[in-house]
Amino acid sequence: MTLTQLAGSLVAILVLAWIARLLKLGESRITDPARAAEFAEEALAGFRAGRAIVGTDGAAALVAGDAGIALLKRHGARIAVRRLVPPLHLRVAVEGVTVESGERLFGAAILFGVTEGEVRALEADAGAARPVVTVLRPH
Repeated sequence: MTLTQLAGSLVAILVLAWIARLLKLGESRITDPARAAEFAEEALAGFRAGRAIVGTDGAAALVAGDAGIALLKRHGARIAVRRLVPPLHLRVAVEGVTVESGERLFGAAILFGVTEGEVRALEADAGAARPVVTVLRPH
């Protein structure tokens, strides 16, 4: 391999990395509650999102919905989502709240900068927005 080939390869790698960064490829940060709600609705069939809370580092979120609570967690370049049923199993620490998923492979998600009170309030909201069903009967 010549010095020219090595330099050309290095330049090509840097250009591809720059293009990937411009296109935000591989970015899996949960930026805000609205984006967390979108992730939850896309991943869980029949889930209608309500209020959401996102950790300050963008690595995890909770979304209250009409059918339980969605737990979102960054998993590599993607966002993994699981449906949880209240009551949530929490561990509280100085940095935030850890929510247990109950699945060994999925593990727990740490919501940095979130308090237990915020999680419990969201938990109370889950299922509150139930759809109204009207039954029409013939006369």
